[in-house]
Amino acid sequence: MTQEGQPAHVSEPAPHPPSSGPAQPPPPPVAPAPQGAQPAAGVLAPVPPPPRDAWRQPRRVESVPGTPFGVVHLDVPPVVSGPAVGSLVAGVGSVLISLAVACLGLVGVPGGWGGWAAGAFAILGSFLGLAAVALGLLGRWQTGRLAPPPAVRFTGRGLAFAGMICGAVGFGITVLAFAAVLLLQLL
Repeated sequence: MTQEGQPAHVSEPAPHPPSSGPAQPPPPPVAPAPQGAQPAAGVLAPVPPPPRDAWRQPRRVESVPGTPFGVVHLDVPPVVSGPAVGSLVAGVGSVLISLAVACLGLVGVPGGWGGWAAGAFAILGSFLGLAAVALGLLGRWQTGRLAPPPAVRFTGRGLAFAGMICGAVGFGITVLAFAAVLLLQLL
């Protein structure tokens, strides 16, 4: 209450809802039209460009006819090809398993179990080697395609090539090691 008996008006700030994610930049300010200037019938004022300090600069801005809105076309950053990465992972796995085929097979030859152990790992190593070559071919095809600018561009051509090489080497070592273990097992 104030001295004259009138209630005091106290304004409290409105509570803000809790934010659920990272802070988003504020929308760009729209420049007001000059006072007294009216666009012609059916013609809208041009859409102002986004601010220069935007997170990602747009490729182009187009106004939508009949509305005060605009469409912003952003540049799409290149993406690493998934099959290329998968090819490299499978190729390295194939080389590692081919070494297990050779080691387990040669260690187990005197005991008589070397052929079985080498055979079990040879199946896995062969599948990984062939998968690495197939994924590498798919990755090289995907990264070699030319797509128009709004489409996603893929990178990782070198990863795909390295995966194909590792897969072929792993497959070759697996076959040679398994053949050597079987030959030693028979002797």
